[in-house]
Amino acid sequence: MSTSVSSISVPQQELFIGGSWTAADDGAVYESLDPFTGEPACRAAAASAADVDRAVNSAKKAFPEWASRSPAERSRILLTCADALEARSAEISEAVTAEMGGPSGWGHFNIKILVDKVRYAAMSAYEGLTGEVIPSDNPRRTALAIRKPVGVVASIVPWNAPVLLVGASVPAALVLGNTVVMKASEQTPRTHGLVVRCFAEAGLPDGVLNLITNAPRDAAEVVDALVSHEDVRRVHFTGSTRIGRIIAEKAAKTLTPVVLELGGNAPFIVLADADLDVAVSAAAFGSFANTGQGCLSTGRIVVDRVIAEEFSRRLAAVAGTIVYGDPRRAQTMLGPLINPNSVNHVQELVEDAVKGGADLLAGGRADGPCYAPTVLAGVTPAMRAYREESFGPMVTIIPVDGPEEALAVANDNEYGLTSAIFSRNVTLALDLAKRLEVGMCHINGATLDDEAQMPFGGVKNSGYGKSGGRAGLAEFTEVEWITIEGPGTPHYPISE
Repeated sequence: MSTSVSSISVPQQELFIGGSWTAADDGAVYESLDPFTGEPACRAAAASAADVDRAVNSAKKAFPEWASRSPAERSRILLTCADALEARSAEISEAVTAEMGGPSGWGHFNIKILVDKVRYAAMSAYEGLTGEVIPSDNPRRTALAIRKPVGVVASIVPWNAPVLLVGASVPAALVLGNTVVMKASEQTPRTHGLVVRCFAEAGLPDGVLNLITNAPRDAAEVVDALVSHEDVRRVHFTGSTRIGRIIAEKAAKTLTPVVLELGGNAPFIVLADADLDVAVSAAAFGSFANTGQGCLSTGRIVVDRVIAEEFSRRLAAVAGTIVYGDPRRAQTMLGPLINPNSVNHVQELVEDAVKGGADLLAGGRADGPCYAPTVLAGVTPAMRAYREESFGPMVTIIPVDGPEEALAVANDNEYGLTSAIFSRNVTLALDLAKRLEVGMCHINGATLDDEAQMPFGGVKNSGYGKSGGRAGLAEFTEVEWITIEGPGTPHYPISE
């Protein structure tokens, strides 16, 4: 079990269980580190399986009363929470910078999107629980299909967009009458604690939302206790494909439905007739925003050979102008990678590609905890960078001959989350979009995109299930068939 390793005065983060901020059951704590300075960013409670059990029991106890409240009342509480998030924007943004290295703009963008998602959920309280009357073959029978909350939802939230991605599950689950146990990322316990504090101060009853923080060394124990708990009725996980598989396997043992938002290696198709001014800008944004640390990040630019040289030159020039480094400086656009392992991973991909014959057009070097925005051209299937998710500020360029080859290359990957197609021929682009093996496609737009009312999710090794919109609401409800017999009792074959 983890214990404190430092006497440095740093922000403290406790668990939130049953409406109270509390230490871990055994008093254990751990420290998360600032990825740029390496100094402690937060000292947080290191939960164990016993704490998970306390949190789930608290959520289970709170469920009946919360589910019985009117949608209007739950909606009002969420709207109050959105206001609280906006009021704490500066404090939350500072925590994002300290714990995951995102510049101030990234923190504030995270908050804006979460506020949008909370307000969307608040306004969807009725829609998400609306059932239907279904015609029966028996004219004297009335048949209903009602939607109702599932119970306790386990929400496992990552570090890379730590505020924004709370919105993938927590607001929708709560407004429909579910209760939630949210497991914070080991890297961003204070950030997630501040978000939960906004929900709590908005008037949520005790136990409706609970927070678990845990040390990295205890992650397997904590996740297993949460996902395998007999009283957890849904699991929502955002994170790597590797961990997503483990969670799906554990949840299968208790037949608990899971929504998985996993990795990506987004293809970005640029056809010969594309507007290069727009395409280059969107490619740079999609490839390098948040230091490339996102499942929606552009990973592979599949560009028609006719324009490949010009496109590559222009994108490399943009990459060379991006200011990276200390996330607390106003001019910094990209902060550090989350840890040295991430730096090493990107470096290995670059070196493998260059060794295999790829052209390094920009970047390709580490600078302490940061990595220079990198563009690799002439990448082939023999190189690791062709298939692997970098989760860093690196993008590959693959030249192709025509739209059909572009489609084949784009689909030649285990991931299927998001994508983009750039062409002035929207009819052609739409045809290609329909044939892409992805959950989302943006024509003449960046791969990095999200709106609260849209169905968000992937296929293949990018996971299954949806967040956002009607599809996301449906993930947190059960459908029950109810019949009401009319006048005249049915005659059954076995009777008195």
